[in-house]
Amino acid sequence: MKNYRLTILGLVISTITWVVTIVFELDLFERMHGVLEDVEEYEIDELIIPLFIFSFFTLADSIRRRRYKTVELEKIKIYRAMMASTHHILNNFLNQMQLFKMTADRTPGFSPEVLSLYEEIIKEASSQIEDLGNITSISESEIENSILPKSEE
Repeated sequence: MKNYRLTILGLVISTITWVVTIVFELDLFERMHGVLEDVEEYEIDELIIPLFIFSFFTLADSIRRRRYKTVELEKIKIYRAMMASTHHILNNFLNQMQLFKMTADRTPGFSPEVLSLYEEIIKEASSQIEDLGNITSISESEIENSILPKSEE
C-alpha cells in the first residue's frame, strides 16, 4: 500500500470529483473550456500546456532527487556503522599488539630495528584507519585514495 500511496490518493480524488459532478450535474469540462475562452483575449491559454509540461517534469525531477538523496543518506549511515565496527576491531587488535611489543622490549637480544619497524607499521595502520574514518564523500575512489601510503600520494 505504501508504494501506491499517490496512486490511491489520485484514485480517491478522481472518484470524489466524478461523484460530485454526477450528483450536482456539473460539467467540469465545459466550465474549463469556458475559462479558457475567457482568458483567450489575454493570450494566457497558450501558456497552460507548457506550464503543465514544465510542472510535470519539475515534479519528476524533485522525486528523483529525493530518492537519490535517500539512497545516499542510507549509504552514509551504513558506511559510518561499518567504520565504527572497524575502528573497534582494529583498536582492540592494536591494543593487544602492545603485549607483543612489551615482551619484545623485555627480551634480551631482540633487534631494535624490528621494534622500530613495528612502531612504523602500527603508526601507518592507525593513520590509515583515521583517514578512512574522515572521508567526506563516500565513493570508491575516495576510499581507495584515503588508504594510499603517504609516500605514494
